[in-house]
Amino acid sequence: MSGATAAQSREIARLRLAAQRLVGGGLPDAASAVRHMSAMQGQDLPGAMTSAALRVAGRPRQAIVDAMNAGEIVRTWPMRGTLHLIPAEDLGWILSLTGERTLRATARNRELRGVDEALLDRARAAAFEALEEHGSLSRDGLMTLWSEAGLMSDSYRGYRLLFTLSVGGDLCFGPFADGGQRIVAVSDWIRLAAVPAPDEALAQWVLRYFGSHGPATVRDFAWWTKLPLNTIRAAVAEVAGSLESWTVGGAEYLMAPETPELLAGAGRAAGRVLLLPGFDEFLLGYGTRGAALPDEHAGKVVPGNNGMFRGTVVSGGRVVGTWKRKGSGKAVRIDAEPFTSFSKAVEAALPRRFAALP
Repeated sequence: MSGATAAQSREIARLRLAAQRLVGGGLPDAASAVRHMSAMQGQDLPGAMTSAALRVAGRPRQAIVDAMNAGEIVRTWPMRGTLHLIPAEDLGWILSLTGERTLRATARNRELRGVDEALLDRARAAAFEALEEHGSLSRDGLMTLWSEAGLMSDSYRGYRLLFTLSVGGDLCFGPFADGGQRIVAVSDWIRLAAVPAPDEALAQWVLRYFGSHGPATVRDFAWWTKLPLNTIRAAVAEVAGSLESWTVGGAEYLMAPETPELLAGAGRAAGRVLLLPGFDEFLLGYGTRGAALPDEHAGKVVPGNNGMFRGTVVSGGRVVGTWKRKGSGKAVRIDAEPFTSFSKAVEAALPRRFAALP
C-alpha cells in the first residue's frame, strides 16, 4: 500500500478480518451476515455460499440455502455488472442507486445483441406469464421459453435479456430446486423495503460498507459500487460523525467505531490461518488490495489478470498463498501453493482448516 508502513498494512488487514466477521465470532444467522456485508460477490455460487457461511456463528452452510429458499437472500446483478448475494429486502433501494448507471454502461452490449425495448417487453411478458404458472424457472427453462417465443438469436442474447431484466428489478435468482438456483419474479418473491430518497439510501449504504469492510477509503467504496466519487463524498460527510477516521500514508480510512474492539475481542484468532474462496469480499471488497495481498504476488491470485480469483490462504490477515480442492468424494483434499514457503504453523493448519470449511 502506497505510503503505509508494513505494520500499518497488517493492522488494516486484521481490522478488516474483524469487521467482516471472519474472526471474533460470526453473525447470528445467514440473513444477518449478508445484511452486514450489504453485498457479497457471487458469480461462483458455491464459493459465495461458503463465504457467507464463514461469517455466520457455527458456519452452517445449510443456513445459506435455507435463507435463499425463504426469500431472505437473493442473487442478482446489483452493481459492477457482477452477480452478488444481497439481502432480498434491500434489492429495491440498491437498484435505485445503481440500476440506471449499470444499464447505461451496458447499452452497447444490448445493441450488439439486438436487445431493444420492444424485445425486452416481450421477454418480460413471456417470463412473467410462465412464472405466474410455475412460480419459478430454471435458467435453462427460461432460455428455452424465450427461444420457443422466437426471442433468442444465440445464448449471449439470452444472458443479456436476463441481465437487463434483473438490473431493471424484474427478475432475480431465488430458491434452490433440482440441484440449481431458480429464477423468480421480484414482485412475487420479495417483500421489498421502502425505497428512501437517494441521499438517504446512499448514506445508509456508506454506513453499511464501512461498518463491514472498514478500514477502507472513499475510493474503495466508489470502486465497489461504481457510483460517482463526488456523490459518495457528500454522503460520507453526512454520516462522518458515525464513523471513525484513521489517516495512513496520507490517505483517510474509515471504519465503524467498534471495529478496533471487535479485533481486540478476537484475540489470538486474528492471527490464525483462514481459507477463503476465490471471490471473497476480503479481497474483492476493495479497489486496492495491498493491505492483505502483497503487490508482487497479486498475479498468483489472478493469473494473467483474467478476472478469475483463486482461493486464498490467509495468515494473520495477510494472503500467503492460494489453494484449491483436489480429488473427489472421500478422497477430496486441499492443494495449497505458497507464494514463497508456508511456515510450519501454516502447513500444519491447512488440512484442519480445509476439513472445517462449510
